[in-house]
Amino acid sequence: MPLLTRALTNSFTARHAFMVAAMLRAIDQADARIAQLSQEIARQLQPLQRQAELLATIPGVSLVLAQVIFAEIGVDMSRFATAGHLASWAGMCPRNNESAGKRMSGRTRHGDTWLKTALYMAGSSAARMKRTYLGAQFRRLVPHRGVKRATVAVRHSIIVASWHIVHDGVPYRDLGADHFTNRLGRERQISEGCSSP
Repeated sequence: MPLLTRALTNSFTARHAFMVAAMLRAIDQADARIAQLSQEIARQLQPLQRQAELLATIPGVSLVLAQVIFAEIGVDMSRFATAGHLASWAGMCPRNNESAGKRMSGRTRHGDTWLKTALYMAGSSAARMKRTYLGAQFRRLVPHRGVKRATVAVRHSIIVASWHIVHDGVPYRDLGADHFTNRLGRERQISEGCSSP
């Protein structure tokens, strides 16, 4: 604070004071409007509170992100026959672009902008978590696919989990950070058991 005081000494005029006061008033008004809108959103989402809390059990998904997901996809999962249908609608599945047996671009299609943004935030957060399935999935895919594709895979897992949570009304069940290691170990045991005489 002393450094700021020294910086403003002899250079902070009445015009500057007027501008700063106007900006502070605008910030206060924006904060009041945000608080008012947040109260109204919370009031309207009160019947969906249980589902939002279930959705927030997914690593990386906060209550606010759960509200955004509900705002974009709703809570009636009968519109989507399977979790894959929801993932495809959301633009979280790579296109099947193949010609003469050669696979072309696997870019995801355009989906709902707000939902993709919410899933990006959730996926980025979940990818940084150490002791979760989603974090392990990200770290497993990065060396082979790169950061962008690994993040898209995590986002896909989140939207698929969201469908199951809302459809079945159950909390997220994490498979654990060692899921891939355990699965590979079981597959090796099975293949070694099959190859032995």
